[in-house]
Amino acid sequence: MSNVEINAKDVMKLRNETGLSMMECKRALAEVGGNFEKATDLLRKTMKGKMDAKTDRAAGEGRIAVAVNEASGVASIVEVRCETDFTAKNPQFIATVQKIADAAIFQTTGPVASFADAQKLIDDLRISTGENCSFSRGHKLSGATGTTAYGTYVHHDGKTGVLLQAEGSIADGTMRDICMHITATLRKPLGVTAKDIPAEVVERERKFRLEQSMESGKPKEIAEKMVEGGMRKFYEEVALMEQPFIRDETKKIKDIVGPKANILAFLRWQVGESH
Repeated sequence: MSNVEINAKDVMKLRNETGLSMMECKRALAEVGGNFEKATDLLRKTMKGKMDAKTDRAAGEGRIAVAVNEASGVASIVEVRCETDFTAKNPQFIATVQKIADAAIFQTTGPVASFADAQKLIDDLRISTGENCSFSRGHKLSGATGTTAYGTYVHHDGKTGVLLQAEGSIADGTMRDICMHITATLRKPLGVTAKDIPAEVVERERKFRLEQSMESGKPKEIAEKMVEGGMRKFYEEVALMEQPFIRDETKKIKDIVGPKANILAFLRWQVGESH
């Protein structure tokens, strides 16, 4: 280890950048002769190695973040996991997850896997927090520049977030209200319209309702008619445009959207849910 005198300001700066103890930062600086950049690289390498052995620890907490670039007609949503709620609420963690969402905008449209810039930021989090932080998932939406609009909402605890894509004339406030509706409604919407609900979900629901009707003793013909009526009700419950608006249940979401706009897609993510 070098006998060079270590600058206290460099120790403090290194501590602020890495989140590690003063002793560890001073030791790293001493090992590389006081060179700040080399000390930073050394800590990243050694601490990452220690964290790599801990990636099997459960990461059940985390945060959702969204980013929008209206000028380019693109937006992104990401989920980053960590081990504790304490870390999920840490300003550094919150800021880093937002940086990852901002960077995800430049990835390919559709599902976004972990990428180089995101992984570097994740590694920094793992080093500074001592927790098994990970990139859980990401998604990028794209639309025609100038005609595509986005609405976003992330709940105050960061655990639930919505990214909404629309086209046409629709106010920003209305977009946010719809995002909040998607977050808060008791029945999570499964598609924009009935046509967007996954076929396997529709088939499972139809089969369940038919079996229930048949078990009640109804003839198959009557049971099938009952099922069709029940499915219409089902679509009203899970198709976003048909749902009663949570802030005014006399109106449906399609009434809020109005005739001059169209909802194209939405993503409602919650930390820890299976995907």
